[in-house]
Amino acid sequence: QVYLMESGGGSVQAGGSLEISCNASGPDFSGDGYCMGWFRQVPGKPKENVAGVLGLGATTYGDSVKGRFTISKDHATNTVHLLMNSLKPEDTALYYCAYRRPERYGPCSLWGRYQDMHFWGQGTEVHVSS
Repeated sequence: QVYLMESGGGSVQAGGSLEISCNASGPDFSGDGYCMGWFRQVPGKPKENVAGVLGLGATTYGDSVKGRFTISKDHATNTVHLLMNSLKPEDTALYYCAYRRPERYGPCSLWGRYQDMHFWGQGTEVHVSS
């Protein structure tokens, strides 16, 4: 089991910024080579990829947030941070931290589909008003 503890979230005005964070821990936490990042979900829709950090450190973003959001990993605290700039009302969603364990053959290199994730946080709400 890997536990994902999310922090941040809240309400901001359109054009504003918000940072959410996710800390990984637990008996099955690898400490290295994992993928971790964020998906978001609105009612009636499946979880949508937001951003992820792959096992070797590369970052990837969903098309809707490219150029506005920045994801980073803090190795010292086993925490990923998502800085959301230029927020839009359509960014309003429940944001879930997600984790994919390393592959048997090497670091995690798969990100983008919620079905591929192994562990999830409880979700943190982000509301953007116009």
